[in-house]
Amino acid sequence: MVTKRSSFIIVLTLCLPSLCAYGEDERELAAFFGDEEFISIATGIAQPLSKAPSVASVITAKQISQIGAIDVDEILETVPGLHVSRNTGYTPIYSFRGIHTTTNPQVLMLINGTPITNLFHGDRSLAWGGMPVESISRIEIIRGPGSAVYGADAFAGVINIITKTPSEVSSTSAGLRYGTSNSKNFWIQTGGTVNDLGYMAIIEGRKTNGSSEKITGDSQSILDALSGTNASLAPGSINLEGEAIDTRLELTYHNFTFRAGSQIRNKNGLGAGIAQALDSNGQVASKRYNADLNYNNSNFTENIGIKATASYFQTTQEVDENFVLFPPGSTGSPLNPVPYPAGIIGNPEVYERHYRANLNATFRGIARHELMGGVGYYFGEIYKTKEEKNFGIDPSTGLPIFPGSSLVDVSDTPFIFLDENERENHYVFIQDIWHLADDWELTTGLRYDHYTDFGDTTNPRAALVWSARHNLTIKALYGEAFRAPSFAETGEQANPAFLGNSKLEPETLKSYELAFNYKPSYDLTLDLNLFQYYWKDIIQFVPDSSGTTRTAQNRGEQRGQGFELEATWRVNDYLSALSNYSWQKSEDTQNDTDAANAPEQQLYIRTNASLPNGWHLTLQANRVMDRNRVFDDPRKDIDDYTTVDFTLRKSFLRDQLELSLISKNIFNDDAREPSPNGQPMPSITNDLPLDRRRIYGEIRYRL
Repeated sequence: MVTKRSSFIIVLTLCLPSLCAYGEDERELAAFFGDEEFISIATGIAQPLSKAPSVASVITAKQISQIGAIDVDEILETVPGLHVSRNTGYTPIYSFRGIHTTTNPQVLMLINGTPITNLFHGDRSLAWGGMPVESISRIEIIRGPGSAVYGADAFAGVINIITKTPSEVSSTSAGLRYGTSNSKNFWIQTGGTVNDLGYMAIIEGRKTNGSSEKITGDSQSILDALSGTNASLAPGSINLEGEAIDTRLELTYHNFTFRAGSQIRNKNGLGAGIAQALDSNGQVASKRYNADLNYNNSNFTENIGIKATASYFQTTQEVDENFVLFPPGSTGSPLNPVPYPAGIIGNPEVYERHYRANLNATFRGIARHELMGGVGYYFGEIYKTKEEKNFGIDPSTGLPIFPGSSLVDVSDTPFIFLDENERENHYVFIQDIWHLADDWELTTGLRYDHYTDFGDTTNPRAALVWSARHNLTIKALYGEAFRAPSFAETGEQANPAFLGNSKLEPETLKSYELAFNYKPSYDLTLDLNLFQYYWKDIIQFVPDSSGTTRTAQNRGEQRGQGFELEATWRVNDYLSALSNYSWQKSEDTQNDTDAANAPEQQLYIRTNASLPNGWHLTLQANRVMDRNRVFDDPRKDIDDYTTVDFTLRKSFLRDQLELSLISKNIFNDDAREPSPNGQPMPSITNDLPLDRRRIYGEIRYRL
């Protein structure tokens, strides 16, 4: 049956080419191509955004400043088809086009082209702790698969955060921000060039008391009702306090670039609790270190360009304060009559190392072709796991650990939550950009990956780009992707709830897209993207016959379709506006129901105004709509919400000094993200509250 929405899409698709009758003079025609953002994430080669063989977005440092972003998640929420949700630990879930899972391993996040994915859960880790924005030059986002270029986990989408270069930081500047929840931020950066050596260095710090939002009932509340205890801390506040220090260094010399950095997270709260029971004291920490060396020479010879990269990334998930799964006085189970005086405590720690090397070559010696090929190697290992707990089996005696016992170290025993493990990956890829004619371009690519732990996978892509007129581009895209099982999914053990499965296969995705970019005038850009995908072999934890545990299985399947509509309008020299609307409908085919948790509709609007006397005002509104529950969740659908933010800036002393007032959620909307379903009922029934109104004052000074 053709719905009104479907009719609208069909009519707009058929009518869009006819809008090209708009005439332009030569000066304006040149301007169409002189003011456009370039993107390299789609192919590894810089291309105008409208011509790139993907559906992509670019967000610049200027735009980040305009919206008053404090963390990278606030930037990503402005992208059509991408919603930033939260799990119970309040780490971000980047939901692309209806693809939503708790640990979110289906999204590949890169920093300067290097993955920061963890092996443990395949995400950014429980101790992610956010990312500040002052070091960011731009963010490139692909909506859709990217495995033909980036391999595993470039599945639902790819996010590449590009940091500032020495050429962008030519002086020293510093800033301070203070606001709600005793939140404090500072940064200082410097950069320049000495002879042929460019340098950039930045340090950013953050400290916050967290959030005052409350959880009215949790999993311990249910246990209290079943066990006759009174241990729950609900109603109580979520735990989002934390401290962070980020440092980044970049050195450039001719064709070489060296980067190094550290991201230290301390005293990070655990949100609504590891086991969905409030934990007011538990704290997680992380130490992340990165280094990479790049050689990039696009004119190595007359027809050959070379790019080589070697990188190292080390990341940890550590315990600052005990993870109290269930609070003091809890029995942990209705079947256990004896309460735990100190609560049920489990302290898992994970230490990882990642090594990467790749070599790419571009060949331009064949007329109308730009060939790229590359080889690469990856070695990742969880080189150490540690765990202390006061439940389960004591490895020294083989007997149960009784309530009231001290913490027992189960590291290096069969009773630890995860064994040490490693993974190797060798890959080769080839790509051809074929200029079929002056206004037609075909990009094809194929990547083959061999993994030591689960075998081989091959992923193709194809993109046909037609410059139908000077102001209209049409793209037809096809891509496949895979997502490697995480080590938790293959190897979790000694867990009373979840068990791994070493026989898991990768998740797979096939995607089809049709995209239009139209500029009826130099000041107005319209984009329409239509998509359809098939997601198979979804890894889910399925109940075992015992009824007490769940084991990871390739069980789920999901189909989705939808569209994204964007408009960017420069009204005049003093006013600009941006808006996007996205709609998706995804089906959980295993259970014959709508897919859960991700919004089916999103609407975002932003206006930027330059006011008299050097004032600048940005207003933005974000509406999140139509989120479904999982098929067996008895609750009503998740409430919609709208947040409205503003940023007011004023420069002084010839732009050396800038003062800002930033307000988030100015109308104090009760915004919530979905909490998981559970048996016999959801543990947190009223979902996960987001921050209410927040206000910050900011000062920046540049020498």
